[in-house]
Amino acid sequence: MPRAQTSHPLDPLSAAEISVAVATVRAAGATPEVRDSMRFIEVVLVEPHKHVVALADAYFFPPFLTSLLPRTKGGPVIPSKLPSRQARLVVYNQRSNETSIWIVEFSEVHAATRGGHHRGKVISFEVVPNVQSPMDAMEYAECEVVAKDFPPFQEAMKKRGIEDMDLVMVDLWCVGYHCNADAPSRRLAKPLIFCRTKSDCPMENGYARPVEGIHVLVDMQNMVVIEFEDRKLVPLPPADPLRNYTAGETQGGVDRSDVKPLQIIQPKGPSFRVNGNFIEWQKWNFRIGFTPREGLVIYSVAYVDGSRGWRPVAHRLSFVEMVVPYGDPNDPQYRKNAFDTGEDGRGKNAHSLKKDCDCLGYIKYFDAHFTNFTGGVETIENCLCLHEEDHGILWKHQDWRTGLAEVRQSRMLTVSFACTVANYEYGFFWHFYQDGKIEAEVKLTGILSLGALQPDETRKYGTTIAPGLYAPVHQHFFVARMDMAVDCKLGEAFNQVVEVNLKVEEPGKGNAHNNAFCAEEELLRSELQAMHDCNPLTTSHWIVRNTRNVNMTGQLTGFKLVPGSNCLPLAGSEAKFLRRASFLKHNLWVTPYTCEEMYPGGKFPNQNPRVGEGLATWVKQNRSLEETDIVLCYVFGVTHVPRPEDWPVMPVECIGFLLMPHGFFNCSPAVDVPPSATDLELKDNDIATKPIQNGIIAKL
Repeated sequence: MPRAQTSHPLDPLSAAEISVAVATVRAAGATPEVRDSMRFIEVVLVEPHKHVVALADAYFFPPFLTSLLPRTKGGPVIPSKLPSRQARLVVYNQRSNETSIWIVEFSEVHAATRGGHHRGKVISFEVVPNVQSPMDAMEYAECEVVAKDFPPFQEAMKKRGIEDMDLVMVDLWCVGYHCNADAPSRRLAKPLIFCRTKSDCPMENGYARPVEGIHVLVDMQNMVVIEFEDRKLVPLPPADPLRNYTAGETQGGVDRSDVKPLQIIQPKGPSFRVNGNFIEWQKWNFRIGFTPREGLVIYSVAYVDGSRGWRPVAHRLSFVEMVVPYGDPNDPQYRKNAFDTGEDGRGKNAHSLKKDCDCLGYIKYFDAHFTNFTGGVETIENCLCLHEEDHGILWKHQDWRTGLAEVRQSRMLTVSFACTVANYEYGFFWHFYQDGKIEAEVKLTGILSLGALQPDETRKYGTTIAPGLYAPVHQHFFVARMDMAVDCKLGEAFNQVVEVNLKVEEPGKGNAHNNAFCAEEELLRSELQAMHDCNPLTTSHWIVRNTRNVNMTGQLTGFKLVPGSNCLPLAGSEAKFLRRASFLKHNLWVTPYTCEEMYPGGKFPNQNPRVGEGLATWVKQNRSLEETDIVLCYVFGVTHVPRPEDWPVMPVECIGFLLMPHGFFNCSPAVDVPPSATDLELKDNDIATKPIQNGIIAKL
């Protein structure tokens, strides 16, 4: 009999496991100096091989499906326990300026009085040369203190009429990589500077007063200012009366008075079931995970399809990178090209969600744990949010002859989290629908990153939004990584990808009325062939198919990726930020699964001098994509030409895409959704089923 397991192989690391991993690595330090200089950037689960996940889901954890395993002679071999869990640690040595990767294996030691505890053992250790690890929140705070304590900085502020350093905001920005001076041999930051007007107003929008003309370069290893120059005295913008966004301080201090309460009530509770991190809802089931770099991760997505049983769709879904390049060539705007995932970590910057603010209705929250810079464990309470939402009409038809109608209400299950990176906020959502769709959505909000203008100056590379203030044009790009498994069980790699474009037929004998168009498919056989862009003129989309499974009409079962609004980088081919972000050059990339190929800009994009590291290099192998374990990387973005209406805080802008069943089912999977209680009441009262009057039938 298999032993009881406390953690599923895909569960995020617990606070206890993080503490053990940190203590294990610190104890392995060669000298006290080495141990004291260790700074812990990331402690994350080493995700196990897929066959370990299948064993866990068959014998140890829900859904307890032995059908996931391949058939063997003599029956399956039932393991007594699963392999030990492991953690990967990214450690920055502040003394030597080295970044290292450690693998720690946990062993569970049971104690009757303590309920069991963990031990750790170092499995491997590697110093990674010529890289800089992501920045940490503690470094952000220290950088601000160092800059504000620097006497020449204080003098420059006094020239601009700022005596109180408590009014000054110093936002750390990574230097990126523009020239050899930015090489990772030094850990560098070039902060941006802003200034509030009131010291007794902590919610004042300080981003309304950018301080320009000052060049500051901070050595983050030794936490000292190594370059400083007051290059140009740009007057501080006047205090904009519309700059604040808190209640009672907007548009003259008068908030709307006609907004009535809106309550979402589920008197019988939610339709979803939660068992640990395992979620079941409306025939969908999946697992929720979390990493400090990506934030929310969705694992083992499957659909329970009647007699066909548990049908996998994807092994892993997440947003693995984002890049925000700015389009103003002037200093300091040209240096803004933030890799908010690889340079900072979206998970570590996630919010603690508050009920009735970020989400409405019956909500299930999940906490998240990660390490801070010194190795302590931080916990974000209510970090991940799970809830149902009404989504209008699912389907409807009324017979015009009889007047009889059927309508169903749609609802979706949403899993989300939100994070703040300096001035911007981002919400990341995965929506599951009753008709088999999965929607990925990003919601952008927060405060624009502004620049100051000289009197009577305008900039063609941005929008003037207030006197002395302009918002530069910029773009936001996101990369969704989807490790697909359409109808694939353990050991099966039977997926392929086809691109579909709509083609208008040429006039001729077969198109006498000149109205014909059809869908043309192209099988993407190799990685280099699979680098594609969205084409709205042909409504291009891509289908991941199982080459061995068919529906009742003989079509291969599949899921298609349907693009939403999208764009490509509006920059020259030699733009500096594209050295590190070559993956932005195409909307779609397809690779065969390899566990080490996770991040499209490489493991360490911060100050990365290597051109095209990551996805653009992987695909040069031009590996076969025919009948394999398919990974899609979909790049989607929005071009932001700011408006005055985006100030002082930007209304949410949404972008995303759909994963939609295409031949996966024999018919609509939503036809069995029952009528709502209101519809049933109407039918019981004979309101909705009245036939059309006999006079109309007589006319027919």
